[in-house]
Amino acid sequence: MKRPSDSRRNFLKTSAVLSGGYWLGSTPSARAASPNEKLNVACIGVGGRGSANVSGVNGENIVAMCDVDEAKAGKRFEQFDKARKYQDFRVMLDQLDKQIDAVVISTPDHTHFHPARQAMLLGKHVYCEKPLAHTVWEVRELTKIAKKMDVATQLGNQRHANEGMARTVEAVRSGVIGEVTEVYCAVGGSRGMPDVPTEFPPVPSHLNWDLWQGPAQERPYSPEYCPYKWRFWWDYGTGETGNWGCHILDIPFWALQLKYPDRVDLDEVPGADQIDPQRTPKSMKTRLEFPAEQGHGALTLHWWHGSLGDVFKQHKTVPQKGDNTLFIGTKGTITAGFNGYKVTLNDGGHPAAAEKTIPKSPGFHQEWINACKGGPRSTCDFVDYTGPLAESVLLANTAFRAGGGFDWDAKAFKATGNDNVEQYLMSHFRKGWEVAPV
Repeated sequence: MKRPSDSRRNFLKTSAVLSGGYWLGSTPSARAASPNEKLNVACIGVGGRGSANVSGVNGENIVAMCDVDEAKAGKRFEQFDKARKYQDFRVMLDQLDKQIDAVVISTPDHTHFHPARQAMLLGKHVYCEKPLAHTVWEVRELTKIAKKMDVATQLGNQRHANEGMARTVEAVRSGVIGEVTEVYCAVGGSRGMPDVPTEFPPVPSHLNWDLWQGPAQERPYSPEYCPYKWRFWWDYGTGETGNWGCHILDIPFWALQLKYPDRVDLDEVPGADQIDPQRTPKSMKTRLEFPAEQGHGALTLHWWHGSLGDVFKQHKTVPQKGDNTLFIGTKGTITAGFNGYKVTLNDGGHPAAAEKTIPKSPGFHQEWINACKGGPRSTCDFVDYTGPLAESVLLANTAFRAGGGFDWDAKAFKATGNDNVEQYLMSHFRKGWEVAPV
């Protein structure tokens, strides 16, 4: 892989300077790494999911860690006692620019964009948790930057390395169920619409609340937001769609080589009480229409936060435990989850297993590490694959919040047919966190 050059523009160096105007970023200065040389890795967010990602890369040199919550980060801070510790990723990336090769980002959704943007503009390779960013615009910006800077990237779709998913992809592509015309995907449960806080206790001493909020509009601290329920507040999270959509929609996107939809709509119009300006919903039913392209004909992809039970029954198939996806083809159906699939043919036949064509992953984090060292692009690279996937996931949220569907021109980045859409496509950063588009 071609590595960025060692030139560097002046960078806005501290939080105080950053608060004065637009955050422009800089050009790269990361050193090259050979296949046998260890990467110097910085981890942003090391508690919770971040701790698992630290484990995924701890065979490399972890030279820095950043977390706004000293309590959640405490065990990892102690384990990697020689790594430099920070609360503000902006300061870390600026001070250690020459020492860092790659960055792992495992923060809440609303604070993915800024560290990923800064790191890639500095020429650092980036591993970022799903759903890549907080809005469709942020995802598109990160995709553009990743391509421009030619860095190795990987979205945290770790189930992509499951053998069962590879076998499902092979089965769909084998044509055993004919041409796929429709796909249903869903996550169960009813998480969302958390209680609106009425009391606001003091910020815990171990938490930097201002940095935790980052680019979001300022509000008083509440345990209803942090450390976990942020996922169900629009200012910080993307609901169950953002939480699970990139994992589950990974199955049809991979199998059918999907890119961008040209229409986003609702399968079920939510009531006024379901669309909340602050909180994510307990359920939603959306669909994305994809035009015919290489890998598939025109098809409809349904994304639901809710049960697919009635859909499975309608198509006379019994899902296996863990199934979350139904492919409907001209010759039959395939039900699938992360660990495998089942074929049901319209004629009652019993097909043989599809030929294995997808090589075993060396490990999801290892794919990215290999790419950082000049190997092939990782399977969930932003540019080639997960940029369009993450955009589609967030477009489904956009249709729900806008109360209706719209036509989507991905090339022009333009929605038509619904005047409510644009406000949800774009980001609205608080003062000091503004950025100039790349």
